[in-house]
Amino acid sequence: MSGNIPVGPGRPWPMGASFDGDGVNFAVFSEHATQMTLCLFDEDGREDLLIALPERDGHVWHGYVPGLRPGQAYGYRAHGPYRPDEGHRFNPHKLLLDPYAKQIAGKVTWHPAVYGYDIKAKQADLSFDTRDSAPYVPRSIVADPAFSWGDDLPPATSLDETIIYEAHVKGLTMGHGGLTEPGTYLALASDPILDHLTNLGITAIQLMPVHTFLDDHHLIERGLVNYWGYQSVGFFAPEPRYMATGDIAEFQHMVARFHAAGIEVFLDVVYNHTGEGNQLGPTLSFRGLDNLSYYRLAENRRHYINDSGTGNSLNIQHPMVLRMVMDSLRYWVETFHIDGFRFDLGASLGRLETGFNRRAPFFQAIRQDPVLSRVKLIAEPWDVGPGGYQLGAFPPPWAEHNDKYRDQIRRFWRGDRDVVRRLSARVAGSALRFDHDGRPATSSVNFVTCHDGFTLMDVVSYNEKHNEANGEGNRDGHDANASDNLGVEGPTEDSKIAAARAQRRRNMLATLMFSQGTPMILAGDEFGNSQAGNNNAYCQDNEIGWVDWAGADDPFHRFVQQIIAFRRAHPVLRQKRFLHAQERLVDGVPDLFWRNADGGLMTNADWADPSRAYLIAEMRTASGTPEYARLETALTCVFNRGPALTVTLPEPAEGWRWVRHLDTADPDAAPLPLLKPLKVHANAVVALVLETA
Repeated sequence: MSGNIPVGPGRPWPMGASFDGDGVNFAVFSEHATQMTLCLFDEDGREDLLIALPERDGHVWHGYVPGLRPGQAYGYRAHGPYRPDEGHRFNPHKLLLDPYAKQIAGKVTWHPAVYGYDIKAKQADLSFDTRDSAPYVPRSIVADPAFSWGDDLPPATSLDETIIYEAHVKGLTMGHGGLTEPGTYLALASDPILDHLTNLGITAIQLMPVHTFLDDHHLIERGLVNYWGYQSVGFFAPEPRYMATGDIAEFQHMVARFHAAGIEVFLDVVYNHTGEGNQLGPTLSFRGLDNLSYYRLAENRRHYINDSGTGNSLNIQHPMVLRMVMDSLRYWVETFHIDGFRFDLGASLGRLETGFNRRAPFFQAIRQDPVLSRVKLIAEPWDVGPGGYQLGAFPPPWAEHNDKYRDQIRRFWRGDRDVVRRLSARVAGSALRFDHDGRPATSSVNFVTCHDGFTLMDVVSYNEKHNEANGEGNRDGHDANASDNLGVEGPTEDSKIAAARAQRRRNMLATLMFSQGTPMILAGDEFGNSQAGNNNAYCQDNEIGWVDWAGADDPFHRFVQQIIAFRRAHPVLRQKRFLHAQERLVDGVPDLFWRNADGGLMTNADWADPSRAYLIAEMRTASGTPEYARLETALTCVFNRGPALTVTLPEPAEGWRWVRHLDTADPDAAPLPLLKPLKVHANAVVALVLETA
């Protein structure tokens, strides 16, 4: 039906639905549609009014509806050719989300009507379905994002001071037991969570996806959900399942609370694909608005390029799709005061027809952007497409998740042979990967665990993945985990095995904190959280995926606090300049020594010894450090995964002495001045500081 409400021409900007106090301007992009219908819904959810947007400017359809207010539910119906072989999948029977919707309400109900084709037809997606999808799909909501931020000031912590804590909004809060709104943004911003993070020494929380996302049909059929959230359908709207009242101000309140506690907020964002899947997926938004523009299509345009592994790849080369991504990022910074982003499958954002290109339009656009050039940018530097592994290839100012760090630290502590040289490269900041184009050593985001894989406790408790609860026959998830159960698969009552596991966990996190780069820890690792051996808990919105606060290992928690505090107290461990064992002009002393236990320097034969089981690194302020940042002190870190060692360090200059500050085999030991050769326990990490006597 149609109404008699007066409709004005409106403007082609800003995109989306914009309330101006008197009404709402609607603007939506579609290059190939022949008509764009705005659908307004009443309070009972009925499609109350259909309005053909009257104007089209540069492929942006727009119109102004007076009298509308925030809270108005709406959607679009796009008219045009249904020619999948040509890349067009218009179907006006399908209600579509606004790609710029600032708020989204409702979930997808997996009814046959949500597909643009008849799912029972022999020709599958080449057929055309005329059922109305409106009763089964979410609604876009006109939102007013105004929020009184008061004197909110982002902490603006530099990367060399940053400790990242990767967390899931619901997973971190559901099992806490002391929160009034568990599973929500408000719970995440509660005093108990903030106190825990500040006491731990965290400077930035990195949230797993909070863009509105859907639960895949195949998961719903198995009684599961898309817990992790890597199936975005709305790049501007906070995920409503984490709201207590449905008001987006809850998210803004959360960010303000984190900032007041001195903690930055990073978002894990998914711009490489959408939740609409391949040609057999639903028609919810982008596919129905302009499939040919929004997605990268194969030579046979019926099919999609799938560099994401989820069925489709967003066509970020298209200027309007690139604009949408840039607008989304700026919106989260300006409206929600977000401090940084971690880009899922970031290599996809740099793909051109010829493959990955570090000078791709997205990288160029974000580097010159006056808003986004000021926030922290972290890439997951790979995707599953051809040539998709691009660790170290991103341009400045990007940082990158370093999976080489994860794998090689695990293998060293597991006892693999011939990994000491690789360990040294990781401890020194992975310079071969990152030391180019003026990139700092903080470009390497170091981690031992993240959401994708085993938790730290499971790395030392399981040899094999145990993903049976995912309903995929334990075929999903990584098979190569570089893990070691130390004698028993899973939980054990054996005190010796439990002690060995705790020691190895201390060793791995100490290695993380004593390495150049930017450290990231996984929520719950600080007190021994386990996922029962599930290394792919993407669909486990339950005790498997939630952090187990009740089972917290308090002594281990105190140790993690200790090593984070030690890192923050010693800038030599977190330098921006790389350590290359180069002599410093100020004193002629190299900035890095690799030593043997007798104090001598490692030789080529030592580096080539596959049985070598320890590494000793003596670090100073990097060569080339300006006078104002130079430090007189030095640190020596001993990483010993073999039998006990007796370590002799060169005699320091007069008035100086080495002091042992940390020993993972005796974490409660007081600082000890080194007056004789140091006894280093088997399977331990020791940190010594050069101090004035």
